[in-house]
Amino acid sequence: MIITISGIPGSGKTTAGRLLADRLGYMFYSMGDLRGRMAMERGMTIDELNKLGEQEEWTDKDVDEYQKGLGQKEDNFIVDGWISWHFIPHSFKVLLQVDPEVGASRVFQHQRPDEEKKATLPALKRMLDKRVEESALRYKKYYGMEDAFNPKHFDLVIDTTKIDAETVAKRVSEGLQKWRK
Repeated sequence: MIITISGIPGSGKTTAGRLLADRLGYMFYSMGDLRGRMAMERGMTIDELNKLGEQEEWTDKDVDEYQKGLGQKEDNFIVDGWISWHFIPHSFKVLLQVDPEVGASRVFQHQRPDEEKKATLPALKRMLDKRVEESALRYKKYYGMEDAFNPKHFDLVIDTTKIDAETVAKRVSEGLQKWRK
């Protein structure tokens, strides 16, 4: 069984995905982490890599091919990525929605990449909104995708605004059981 989890920053993709992977004994892959490593290896921030991706399609295509390969060669894993559902269409596709203010607040509290550590909460929210907008333009350019977060693409949609990762993981498990039947 393959589960793909999508959602804007701060929706809880990685946290819930890791929790669920641990419970199921599955591998967990994060496409955001993979893109972050790609950026660091090139001495760039993720936002600089995304900007380069507006002209250089390899910045997306390398990660996308990696996801396709996972979906063809492996089983029993969870992947979090904004458009993983597109590259692994036979997966159980989950969309985590969140109020963008709450999502930005969650990212602010965890502050992973260096560029996020320097930001105030309002500046971080603008940075995340821009990241989503720029990614949407690349997805449209490279894949003809109008709305990566349209609920119609998903088997299960959960609003995580007022619930914790434990509850999200439980709801995904329950949704997966129903989907299997």
